[in-house]
Amino acid sequence: MTATGPRAAPTVVKLGGSCLEDLADSWWDDLAEHGRTRPLVLVHGWSKPLRKLGPRYREPSAILRDRYGNQSRWTTPEVIADIKTVSAELGEDVLGRLEARGITAERVLGSDGLVTAGPGERFWWKDKQLVELENLVGPITEVDPSSLKNLQPGHAYLVTPLARDAEGREVNTDGDRAAAAVAGAVGARDLVLVTDVAHLLIDGEPVREITAGAAAAFRDKGATGGMRKKLRAAGEALDSGAGRVVIGGAPVSELLAGRAGTVITRT
Repeated sequence: MTATGPRAAPTVVKLGGSCLEDLADSWWDDLAEHGRTRPLVLVHGWSKPLRKLGPRYREPSAILRDRYGNQSRWTTPEVIADIKTVSAELGEDVLGRLEARGITAERVLGSDGLVTAGPGERFWWKDKQLVELENLVGPITEVDPSSLKNLQPGHAYLVTPLARDAEGREVNTDGDRAAAAVAGAVGARDLVLVTDVAHLLIDGEPVREITAGAAAAFRDKGATGGMRKKLRAAGEALDSGAGRVVIGGAPVSELLAGRAGTVITRT
């Protein structure tokens, strides 16, 4: 099977919500060039657009922490509606950029049969107390790629990482881990986590390549915040069959060639 053949393995790209609006035209040119030889599945975040939508999303109380120290956006039905609003705006922009460069594209809501979530945590820290709260978030338990019918070079899907739980509710999921689950489900060779940091840093030094085992060890002992979640997602993607994961803010071709960012390999 060749990269330009009809069965070319997809590339999954997570577009970080913190950096999406800052990506230059040349970055999109590069992505489209890559998409001419490989199917693209893009999974987008929404952190920065959501914060712009209203002041409540900029308040510390908008973020909860569970008993294990994991962070999550406090998600109510109203927040789900706002996520869908900013997602529609992002989708219009991203699809327009791709189609102007010759890549056909369509938007998919994960909650429309693509992504299933399991029960979420019930207890969260609030006002320095561990209390029971309804928080519409959940871990991904299954990705059904049957709705992604046109995984062909020259075509892209843009996935909003919402999910549907066993009760039929729409729930929020972590975008990086959603991208990892999608990568496994579609048989992606590469998962690219595009973010606003250039690469992984360990002891202040940039890391160009690291094994999954070493990345997991650093994740559990030294990584914090968003990078910790990205390293968890990288491990899940590799466990589910992806060949490699790259983290960084450079053009996709530069990241995949190892000239920028951090490459995480199985061994």
